[in-house]
Amino acid sequence: MTTPHLKSLIAGQWRDASGPSYTTDYAHDGSVVATLNASTAADVDEAVQAAEKARMKPEWANLKPHERASMLHRIAAGIRERGEELAQLQRLDNGKPIRETRALVASAAGTFQFFAAACETHEDAITPSRGDYVTMSLHEPLGVVGAITPWNSPIASEAQKLAPALAAGCAVVFKPAEITPRMAIELADIAQKAGVPDGIISVLPGKGSIVGEALVRHPLIRRIAFTGGTNVGMGIARIGAEKLMPTSLELGGKSPTIVCADADLDHAVAGVLYGIFSSSGESCIAGSRAFIHASVYDEFKSRLLAGVKALRVGDPISENTQMGPLVSQSHRASVEKYVQLGIDEGAKVLFGGVRPQGATFDKGSYYTPTVMEGLPNSARMCQEEIFGPVLAMLPWSDEADLIAQCNDNVYGLASGIWTKDYKTVWRLGRALQTGTVWVNTYKVFSTSTPFGGVKMSGTGREKGRLGILEYTTQKSYYWGTNEAPMPWATM
Repeated sequence: MTTPHLKSLIAGQWRDASGPSYTTDYAHDGSVVATLNASTAADVDEAVQAAEKARMKPEWANLKPHERASMLHRIAAGIRERGEELAQLQRLDNGKPIRETRALVASAAGTFQFFAAACETHEDAITPSRGDYVTMSLHEPLGVVGAITPWNSPIASEAQKLAPALAAGCAVVFKPAEITPRMAIELADIAQKAGVPDGIISVLPGKGSIVGEALVRHPLIRRIAFTGGTNVGMGIARIGAEKLMPTSLELGGKSPTIVCADADLDHAVAGVLYGIFSSSGESCIAGSRAFIHASVYDEFKSRLLAGVKALRVGDPISENTQMGPLVSQSHRASVEKYVQLGIDEGAKVLFGGVRPQGATFDKGSYYTPTVMEGLPNSARMCQEEIFGPVLAMLPWSDEADLIAQCNDNVYGLASGIWTKDYKTVWRLGRALQTGTVWVNTYKVFSTSTPFGGVKMSGTGREKGRLGILEYTTQKSYYWGTNEAPMPWATM
């Protein structure tokens, strides 16, 4: 099979970016998936300048909300028409199991459908008058926005930025993760065929230090929507402050999952397994710290280990695979360093902590699901984001101490509670410093519900009906209705 050469969409034209050629690899076996050219700062400037012109042309700026909604519906339909193809392409892009990539593609289509409805039904306000005038508050598009997306769930993350931005009337310049550019490219192609005018969307793969830096600093970029690492997000926030530019930053996490004494252990075990080991743990909301009540700790551990041993790690193309490879050899090395750090800190490895053996795994970047215990919450392995299939188990008995430990972390993205008592849910949920609290479930999402974090997990929210407003600026109008001239002028 011939390795495809991917073109970038720059200022309305499909062409090679002006930087050096590079390849993307399949995490399952290291084979080359595609070749493409990296973008440069010059490509960024060309794309942004073109976007600024395109957004002000009548064919985009004058679209009525229902017309913009129809375009978003066509994008959703285009994603669904190519659903299986896109799922297979994303499997090759980052090694996720095929069942998971199908779900991500379906989620992306649903995101465009949701924001089509939100766009068409959004209402501005006539505010209460306090004089001889009518007052109105209207939301208008910010302008050209930059979207920087991660490698772990490309098409879903890109849809969560592109759909509300288009709904608001903005133009978007995408910087996808260097190693997983395919989904942004395909999504732009679908949007273009759905009628989005040339120049409104550009896709610029390449290094964050080059493309991302140029995008964030460009004077015509009015907003950055970023999903990725905390250190990079902090850098974007600093530049945003210098430009007085709004940013939304969905960053790292070290999410606690609480199993109470009265929890349904069948449900809790299944939820904890899914929360940390689905997506091979390469998820910002992975439930990587499991706090288990001391009275059920041993029974929970026994059931959990039985579940871990039964997990099917293997080829992402298989319908039965639950865990595929990590995204790259270098990322696997990072996960391995954290596991060794945990051992050095005194952890006991209950399961995993090694590379799986066998022909299926030899060429890929696979790692076994890993469960560890014996560490205090203050240990580095319990404090820092690993972004891999590594679970730390910690017993608890005192609720006040539990809450303190859960919150004793720089991150605050998500959390989970397993209990049958609604009063416990309310008490713990209100005390946890996280943007999302899952109760007797984990890692489920709705496009209609805002998502984001607190503390070092970021700022701003994506999704939800008001997600469009993140891409708008608010303008107030005063419409005089008095019959006589202003009295000051006639004194």
